[in-house]
Amino acid sequence: MSYRGDRGRGAGQARGSSPDRGRGGGPQDRGRGFGGRGGPGGGGYDRGRGGPPGGYDRGRGGPPGGGRGGYDRGRGGPPRGGFGGREPGGVFLPNVPAVIDQRLQDNSDKALVASLARIKVEDNDLPLRPGFGTVGREIKLRANFFPVRIPAKSLYEYDVAISPTAGTAIRRVKKRIFQLAEASPEWARHGLRGQVAHDHAAKLISAATLPQPLAIRVVYYDEDEDPPAPNTRSYKEYTLTITYTQPLDTQALTSYLGGDPQYRNYEILPIISALNIILAAHPNRPGPDGGVMVGRNRFFFPSSENPVPLGGGLEAQRGFYSSVRPAHHQLMVNVNVCTTAFYIAGNLARAMEDFRNSSFGARPTAFAKGVRIKTLHLGYKKTVKSVSNKTARTHKFDCPEFGGMVTVQDYFLRKYNVRLQFPDMPLVDVGGAKSNYLPAEMCEILPNQPFRGKLTDEHTAQMITVAAKPPNVNGAAIAGRGLHELGYSTGAGPLGAFGISIGREMAVVPGRILPPPSVKYAKSNADVDDRASWNLRNVTFTKGGTLQRWGVLIIADGNRDEFAGPQDPALLDTIRGFAGMCRKSGMTVAPGDPPIVQAVVPPKTPTDPTRNAAIASIREAVGKMRVDPRNNSVKPLLILVVLSNGDKHIYAGIKHLADSYLDVASVCVHAGKIRKEKGQLQYFANVALKVNIKMGGSNHGLDPQSMAWLNQMPTMLMGIDVTHPGPGSVKGTPSIAAVVASIDKSYAQYPASMEIQESKKEMVTNLAKMTRERLLLFQTVNKVLPQRILVYRDGVSEGQFRIVIAEELPEIRKACRSFPNYTPKITIVICGKRHHTRFYPTEAANAANDGNPKAGTVVDRGVTAVYEFDFFLQAHGGLQGTTRPTHYYCVHDENAFSADGLQTLTNAVSYMFARATKAVSLASPAYYADLACERGRCYIHKLLQGLSSSGTTATSNSEEAVYKEAEALWHGGVSGGQLKNTMYYL
Repeated sequence: MSYRGDRGRGAGQARGSSPDRGRGGGPQDRGRGFGGRGGPGGGGYDRGRGGPPGGYDRGRGGPPGGGRGGYDRGRGGPPRGGFGGREPGGVFLPNVPAVIDQRLQDNSDKALVASLARIKVEDNDLPLRPGFGTVGREIKLRANFFPVRIPAKSLYEYDVAISPTAGTAIRRVKKRIFQLAEASPEWARHGLRGQVAHDHAAKLISAATLPQPLAIRVVYYDEDEDPPAPNTRSYKEYTLTITYTQPLDTQALTSYLGGDPQYRNYEILPIISALNIILAAHPNRPGPDGGVMVGRNRFFFPSSENPVPLGGGLEAQRGFYSSVRPAHHQLMVNVNVCTTAFYIAGNLARAMEDFRNSSFGARPTAFAKGVRIKTLHLGYKKTVKSVSNKTARTHKFDCPEFGGMVTVQDYFLRKYNVRLQFPDMPLVDVGGAKSNYLPAEMCEILPNQPFRGKLTDEHTAQMITVAAKPPNVNGAAIAGRGLHELGYSTGAGPLGAFGISIGREMAVVPGRILPPPSVKYAKSNADVDDRASWNLRNVTFTKGGTLQRWGVLIIADGNRDEFAGPQDPALLDTIRGFAGMCRKSGMTVAPGDPPIVQAVVPPKTPTDPTRNAAIASIREAVGKMRVDPRNNSVKPLLILVVLSNGDKHIYAGIKHLADSYLDVASVCVHAGKIRKEKGQLQYFANVALKVNIKMGGSNHGLDPQSMAWLNQMPTMLMGIDVTHPGPGSVKGTPSIAAVVASIDKSYAQYPASMEIQESKKEMVTNLAKMTRERLLLFQTVNKVLPQRILVYRDGVSEGQFRIVIAEELPEIRKACRSFPNYTPKITIVICGKRHHTRFYPTEAANAANDGNPKAGTVVDRGVTAVYEFDFFLQAHGGLQGTTRPTHYYCVHDENAFSADGLQTLTNAVSYMFARATKAVSLASPAYYADLACERGRCYIHKLLQGLSSSGTTATSNSEEAVYKEAEALWHGGVSGGQLKNTMYYL
């Protein structure tokens, strides 16, 4: 899994592993966290969501652990153990004059935007930029983009087919075939040497036309093997057939970048893809000096930087991401740091043992599957297909050499005189069509292999330590080692052959710091600091909810910080103190102490990795809770759960139990935090934020000026998100879609609709149904339907923008048409976090103390879309690392937003997140949708852990059977009348 080398989230938990989020790897687990969405190693840990100060009811995040304030934390700060990243932060290149790029000084981009006003946009096209923003204080920023100069001549694209196809599905084999082809005399004879670039798979780009037909014959052998002798009868032979596809017109790209309206709809993706292939040729070259490409456009150079051990057989390596991007009057290459876990070369058995011991529940299968090894007894290389349930001591096979059935242990002793040290360790299968079981101790892990599995919580924490570097450190790495390793500073081949060169200086672009909105409570305004943060001291919620019919559940799981039991005086004092804070904050709290029950849960065992027995004990304990002595059938409205520790399986099980079976709101707190006197009042206040919202209240609002657009007419803010299964999940595990929408005039309450859908499908399947549910509730509460709908859609890549318009917009309209004569104006804004754009203030006066941009920094010129309506906004103040702004891209707009209108509204909405006392880095509706998806992951937690509902490994089940099992686990989601129309997921 890959982490980008920066963080800057805010005070809560990092988005990442638990409960297995990660949008990386395929559309991984809403990879987000790790790997980010995209290929393996994508995404990362510079999420920068600036989460709430408290919370175990976490957003995307790893294992429960600290976080300033409450344990119910959101996307924000470090998991337990902190961030690391001890390098002092500061402004990048503070003494180097920064001059805004010449291409922006003549205001030609503004002239282009003015000319676009005359163009009529079709309904299925993306809106054009209405103008550039002017609100805020103007500043200059460096961006991690470097100018790319391309020749005026055409490039030429070719398809490459390899025959026979058998065995070539393996990436390593394909790369070796191309390496052998490049070394062949035919490659040079046909003029390919030094004149072409390819992706080691199916595409080849040439600086000149190549002869046709063109075929290159390759005799295959591995790198550590000698080539077969000329008279060898048996050897592998492949043929590469290179077929002309199309010319790639660089002049057309130049016209597109220059703002020629005739080229506005020119399809630039083929030439951008070709240029990425050319720029990747040097860092992705084979051999000891080449890099290791992980996923797409991420390159690691094991020989050039010391890795950092993570424990459990893994180490962290820092590399660089590179991707060509269009910008106004300039082609750019975006370069960023990234961090990924690699296997440590060495004995496989010892590594598997280390991995298993690194975290409770860590499975050797998750570590070993897919790793490339070299056998110690015969020296051949293989890939581990799986880890079996057989051992060397017990598994027998027929061996005629030794007279019949022998155990693997006995075979190695008699055949190779090797006495196995780990005879009870599972055997690894390195076979192809047929199984070939080997003792892990007879296998040596080969070097320079990225780990593509799911990291443990402990590894996640260590990865963040490595990845979270301040902006001056990351900026220097990019401009120095990054450009050098990628070959950009030296003009390494084949750039020269294509006439391509790359500048050495980061782009300097104009930005602005937006003024923060005024945060209002019932009796006073909050004092917002320059990190977009405030505290709860002496404030009262704008609308207090009612805390009645509530109970307290304490979990006894053997932790030293636990309360002694329901009658523990410290517990009673704590509960009364918390109730007092709720009253002080403006809530109505029923008199008397709430009922308290204790669940003594069975200890962890390897046979029950997801704590099924513990959840059964908890359910039994809750069944004994009586919130109304006169009526045993009256169930609680809310349960305060005092957790013994940060066990993610118990947490997921409690949420699933409370939401899907008991129909009761739940708030989890950590015994070790809620009982400590230091910071206890702050902790109480943070938990009260969540309780008030779950009980229908409103925590804070904004000044009338910031709310002006929202208050002009009935308006609904909507958030949409989809989360996917990640590495280690059972194949076929469904994705989860969530739609949230505001229902009140203060935009505090966002109930949710949530469903499972086809695995790894990014578009929402039942969007019309879920949107109608949101509209119906809005109508019920307000006695009118919204005249405007503003959608913040999270989790969509740039290549899917038009799919949103083609597939999801019609579904929203379909929901609207289900009401008579109802056609609201709809605007859809995509929120992108899966990008590598970073900004570096050029002056200390315009930077936060750590060198990051100040909260409210917005950029819509220089590195944004040439024609469309987009901007980068960092609404929050980061904690550590290099903050990542959110990329907002308007893909449909019937409300005719101006640039200032959408930018200032989005900034204001980032201050309206209910469980934080700070601005968050993602517009609140999208953030809520993400949290709802995260809650849904608790319901299918077992499948996301790679287990069936019975707790056994489930890898061979059909996808249809897995989906049915997920439906059973889902149990209708939240269908009870008590929770359905509340923010139970917060």
